[in-house]
Amino acid sequence: MNDLFYHRLKELVESSGKSANQIERELGYPRNSLNNYKLGGEPSGTRLIGLSEYFNVSPKYLIGIIDEPNDSSAINLFKTLTQEEKKEMFIICQKWLFLEYQIEL
Repeated sequence: MNDLFYHRLKELVESSGKSANQIERELGYPRNSLNNYKLGGEPSGTRLIGLSEYFNVSPKYLIGIIDEPNDSSAINLFKTLTQEEKKEMFIICQKWLFLEYQIEL
């Protein structure tokens, strides 16, 4: 897991346009904590979740269980929407429910 985890983490850091130290500061991690994974350390569950949320990828992706960065569950897709898109989705769902269950507006 370590090699793949560090490789994916490194790619995410590079694609963010930020330094690892900047990301560590933003997340409240000790200096060089992300670089220490290069030496074979494994993240705690809390750190794994924190990193996956920061980079908006699945924890399963970070540790190499899946190859796609994002879990395509409805909840995770919803989290990626803007407030306006969420409102639009709410209206669409309302209309669908009313049609599905023959409820009048």
